Amino acid sequence: MSAAEWAAALWPRAGGAGLDPHEYRRVTEGLGSIADWAPAFVRAARGHLARAAAAGSAVSRGGHLLAAAGWFHVATLGPGVEAGAAGAAAAEADAALAGALALLDPAARRVEGEEFTGWLRGPADAPATVIVVPGLDSAKEEFLDLGTALLARGLAVFAMDGPGQGALAAGTVVRADYHRVVARVAEALGVARFGLVGLSLGGYYAAETAAHDPRVAAVATVSGPFRLDWERLPRTVREILTLRAGGSGAARDFAGRVDLSALAARIAAPLLVVDGGQDVIPGVANGGQLAALAPRGEYLSVPHGDHLLLNARPDWLPYLADWLARALTAPSTAATPPPSP
Repeated sequence: MSAAEWAAALWPRAGGAGLDPHEYRRVTEGLGSIADWAPAFVRAARGHLARAAAAGSAVSRGGHLLAAAGWFHVATLGPGVEAGAAGAAAAEADAALAGALALLDPAARRVEGEEFTGWLRGPADAPATVIVVPGLDSAKEEFLDLGTALLARGLAVFAMDGPGQGALAAGTVVRADYHRVVARVAEALGVARFGLVGLSLGGYYAAETAAHDPRVAAVATVSGPFRLDWERLPRTVREILTLRAGGSGAARDFAGRVDLSALAARIAAPLLVVDGGQDVIPGVANGGQLAALAPRGEYLSVPHGDHLLLNARPDWLPYLADWLARALTAPSTAATPPPSP
């Protein structure tokens, strides 16, 4: 794949991560090959760090640090980015986000534990907490607009990295039983009930968790897979999964376990499944089956939406945020414990 092709493919995700589209075009148009991806994005990120250091106000410094976090994160997404370089960029994204929140949201609290790290934001007396779960190669730095929408509705938000994700990608690998990680998150946050939003592969993680954990009071998935077929997955996806799983055998095994067929009926909480009609990836079964099989499933399909529907935010993001706020604050939506495994 050429640098131009990859830049076009990543355009929606770059926008979702908060990168300025004009700066993105300038950076990607200067790429000689795909090997230049990570160094170019790291340079752009460091440019924002320099602007932050020279800024005349805390708000400006925080804004530049937030931009730097996005650029460092997208630096990790190039095909064939060496693991060490990706890990270094992820660590710098993590540090930039921490610096930004210290200036822009001083009440934000870092919460860490075994196989997870992230930031808790929102009022201490929020009626509910939503845990935002990223996908295969995404991270807590990528979905800040979703967090902002939930915060605006009075909810607390925990944006996390889990096994194989973001700041933890260098030292951990993906796991299909993600509910065990979310259970530790809930215990660290001290919440007896919570909402979940999962994006891309995080949609599977969120649904899998909701099928196992009775504390899930409402769950939403965005472009989440119902099932994966390793043999049909695009080569690029297999390569990323191999890297995140720690080897081809582990990646193949992980893909084989991503299947909600037997779990969907056990999701007792209200469930919103959001898919884009243009999101067609070989080897990935989308969420329509999940919504149909879950007892309280609702399906929102946006015909022109791409993967993660980043080209169609007005068609789903406000609706999802409102839906979660209602589901988590209505007294009748407490989840019924699912059957034992």
